[in-house]
Amino acid sequence: MSKVDIVRAWTDPEYRSRLSPAEKAQIPEHPAGLVELTDEELKQASGLKGGPIPPGTTFPGCTESTLRRFRCCP
Repeated sequence: MSKVDIVRAWTDPEYRSRLSPAEKAQIPEHPAGLVELTDEELKQASGLKGGPIPPGTTFPGCTESTLRRFRCCP
């Protein structure tokens, strides 16, 4: 398998799904490590354990005005 094919297999899920089991076995592990996370792993990595965290802001008035499409900040 060429380097181009290996990189394409890492980056293109549709291409990867068309590979035979023998071809998939030839693909080395992605150098960046794990590419896909389960929902549970994603929750753990994001810090969301008991549910969503309410959005925060450093200047609530400006955020509210921005959401209403008004300009408040200079």
